[in-house]
Amino acid sequence: MTRIIESLDAIAPGYGVLYCDLWGCLHDGVRVFPAAVAALERFRARGGVVALITNSPRPSHGVALQLDALGAPRSCWDVIVSSGDAAQAALAAGLFGRRVHHIGPARDLTFFTDEGGRPLDVERVPLEDAEGIVCTGLFDDAVETPEHYRATILTGKTMGLRLLCANPDIVVDVGHRRLYCAGAIAKAYSEAGGESFYFGKPHPPIYSLARAKVAALLGADVPGEDILCIGDGIATDILGAMGESLDALFVTGGLAAEETGTSAEGGPDEALLAAFLRTSRLDPLMAIAYLR
Repeated sequence: MTRIIESLDAIAPGYGVLYCDLWGCLHDGVRVFPAAVAALERFRARGGVVALITNSPRPSHGVALQLDALGAPRSCWDVIVSSGDAAQAALAAGLFGRRVHHIGPARDLTFFTDEGGRPLDVERVPLEDAEGIVCTGLFDDAVETPEHYRATILTGKTMGLRLLCANPDIVVDVGHRRLYCAGAIAKAYSEAGGESFYFGKPHPPIYSLARAKVAALLGADVPGEDILCIGDGIATDILGAMGESLDALFVTGGLAAEETGTSAEGGPDEALLAAFLRTSRLDPLMAIAYLR
């Protein structure tokens, strides 16, 4: 049965490494959560390692700059592992061809450059000239839905193009707005009969990369029992953790706030949480209203 805790301190000293989600846990795309920053800083002060694991399509160096802009201090994390990192490696290896059609906003163009700003050996081309599709998001997620991409999806599927999804999230909450992500396009592409490939949570590539980055930092591999995954996405963070046989702390005040009865006034409601987890067919070890 999932145990509800009030603070991250309740887990001490049981874990040495946190795999912590960003959106919905550390920030909401508009502001950083001070209590979450403080909790991660306390964990690090006790000797723990914080790996921020995100489904952002941006490579980790771009995510770090985004966190800087939001005001998240670098004192609350050790390494960043992004879906963009794992997906970029597949793209650079030529798994989707060298001529690709990009679906996504201009802010995601760092996906096509390395940490030094040098372009990858890939050319962005119109759909009719492409050998593959790279989806980092919607061109304008403030107004668009997957339905706006129906023609592109059907054309790509008919051409037999494989789609690289750089962010498996279906939706994300930006402040008080819920917006579609690249995962929604990839899902529609698969439903239309096309092939979509994912590199972020809950899929294995991002976890393999996280283990490698943490091992490089510590100079040794970390046993799975020493890792705790934290996230608000039941179908990404929690499903991914359980697929890797890792313990999970479910943050109920993010994407599932309404379903779990979580608000600034309190929660989660035990009965609503239990019903939500039964429906999801997942059983995280612990739950917390907000990371704090």
